[in-house]
Amino acid sequence: MNRNDLRHVDMNLLVIFEALMFERNLTRVAEKHFMGQPAVSAALGRLRDLFDDPLLIRNGRGMDPTARALAILGELQPALDTISGAVSRAKDFDPASSCAVFRIGLSDDAEFGLFPPLLNTLREEAPGVVIVVRRANYLLTPAMLASGEISVAVSYTTELPANAKRRKLRDIGCKVLRGDDRPGPLSLDEYCARPHAMVSFSGDLSGNIDLDLAKVGRSRRVVLGVPQFNGLRALLKGTDLIATVPDYAACALVEDSALRAEEPPFPIDPAELSMVWSGVHDNDPGERWLRGHIDRFMSAALPAAALI
Repeated sequence: MNRNDLRHVDMNLLVIFEALMFERNLTRVAEKHFMGQPAVSAALGRLRDLFDDPLLIRNGRGMDPTARALAILGELQPALDTISGAVSRAKDFDPASSCAVFRIGLSDDAEFGLFPPLLNTLREEAPGVVIVVRRANYLLTPAMLASGEISVAVSYTTELPANAKRRKLRDIGCKVLRGDDRPGPLSLDEYCARPHAMVSFSGDLSGNIDLDLAKVGRSRRVVLGVPQFNGLRALLKGTDLIATVPDYAACALVEDSALRAEEPPFPIDPAELSMVWSGVHDNDPGERWLRGHIDRFMSAALPAAALI
């Protein structure tokens, strides 16, 4: 196919093709692209004609890509990234007049402890923009960046897509939250004897804290696992439950509440909170504006008087 023949190719079809390869589900693609499912089904039919291949084959309740479809994706995705980046760089970004939609992935601790002041500033500078927050973590972030569901994420991260970029925002220090009225900090024996609440997106009841405790030959007893930080205020108040949480989440939780926060009675190796983003958006003016504010607000030091 020469360049003139490209005039007959609908670029929207190629975007739908990429989404279908990642989602492998017509309904989810329709929802994410604000289309009806019949329209996505029709687009798949046109793609099959264009590439002369079934592309997706029904397998029970799911759909599997053909070998030809995966090969096309490998060739097509870098080209779409290049086109998207070129178009983005050609546009200026004026926060005051922009109506752009930004899709951010945030871990629950970052959303709860760090996002509110960032949002206030974004709304002041760019009242017309739309912010869509998706729940992200080290397991979800790579696929969400690769599929374009989000353009930037703030989370603890491990493996990332090849074209992703990363910037460390801060070390994730820890504080012990408690809602009892007994004076004085907890000793290590008291910390281990108390029942613990743990915020866990996946439902696991152990984590890095348990590894650090094991280094000093101790363990804890987790009796409650919850998926979000905002419930800890009510759950810990007036009880002997304690929770070990990131310092910035503790700062938000103790504000205007009966909870207090203190240093853990044993060494905890800090993890890293990072900002990661897709390379295709690296030079996008709007995305750079957004990332600059994320860096400013989410890497800032905690208020000195915020924690006990």
